[in-house]
Amino acid sequence: MAIEDDDKPRKKVTHEIGQDLSLLSVEELAERIALMTSEIERLQVAMGKKRASKDAANSFFKT
Repeated sequence: MAIEDDDKPRKKVTHEIGQDLSLLSVEELAERIALMTSEIERLQVAMGKKRASKDAANSFFKT
C-alpha cells in the first residue's frame, strides 16, 4: 500500500521570511528572533570557515 503525501508527518515551519507577523504574540516573536539570531551566528561561522579555507588555498598556490 502506497503512503500518500497527506499521511506523512510534515515538518513544522518555524518561520517563513516575509510572512504576516500580525497574528503572532510577543513571546512568539521573541522566539523567532532567537531562532533567527542563532541561525545568523551559524551562517557566520560557516562563512568564516569557508573564507579561511579559501585564503589557505590562495596562499598555497601563490607560492
